[in-house]
Amino acid sequence: MTDYDRPHHLILGGARSGKSAFAEREALATSGAAERFIYIATAEAHDDAMAARIAHHRAHRDARWQTVEAPLQLGATLVQHDAPDTVILVDCLSLWLSNALAADCWEAERAGLIEALSACRGRVLLVSNEVGSGVVPLGELSRVFVDEAGRLHQALAGLCARVSLVVAGLPLDLKSSAPS
Repeated sequence: MTDYDRPHHLILGGARSGKSAFAEREALATSGAAERFIYIATAEAHDDAMAARIAHHRAHRDARWQTVEAPLQLGATLVQHDAPDTVILVDCLSLWLSNALAADCWEAERAGLIEALSACRGRVLLVSNEVGSGVVPLGELSRVFVDEAGRLHQALAGLCARVSLVVAGLPLDLKSSAPS
């Protein structure tokens, strides 16, 4: 399978960059003959601030989206909901990465996602925080997170036809594999 056959789109950006809103607009605008829209949410509300963020995202989401909660087992969730007439938006990979590191199952989670994404027949949009532009963190866990996020983003960029970076609500296409 070539990049041309993979309609997947990796969308990176900083916190509050507008990446989620861009991903939702992009999914709905370029959905073609899609009949189902699945929103895989990876966040868990462990405090009031995160609960407010989740509520904000839910309130602004188009009613066409079916929400599926998947803080872990993202690959299995993709497989379960994949179909040629389906658009799946995963928000957010960096929260999922945090969940997997905390649960000490990162290697298996990463492998499961890569395998599932490679086999997906529907369109998948993946949203993640780009954290590689800052300084190297002092703490070990923070360094592991940044390193693993960078490795994950590189692997996914290779599997996706499009990669965008969103800054101040404005998307910048980093990769756009389109047949000429």
